[in-house]
Amino acid sequence: MALISTKDAAERLNLSVRRVQDFLKEKRLPAQMIGGVYMIDEKNLALVKNRKPGRPKASPRAQRARKQS
Repeated sequence: MALISTKDAAERLNLSVRRVQDFLKEKRLPAQMIGGVYMIDEKNLALVKNRKPGRPKASPRAQRARKQS
């Protein structure tokens, strides 16, 4: 088990550190806290590697609200 930092994970996934932190918060990417720093098993990067790019589509309700403003 090779543990890497969120910064290293971001570089390997071609993402920002903030986006990796979002994955941790959403529990889409498991990690363990060691000495106040999140460490990620590099095998777990495969869990988010094949994600869809971009933002998810807004709900129809949110789209209508945008059109009205």
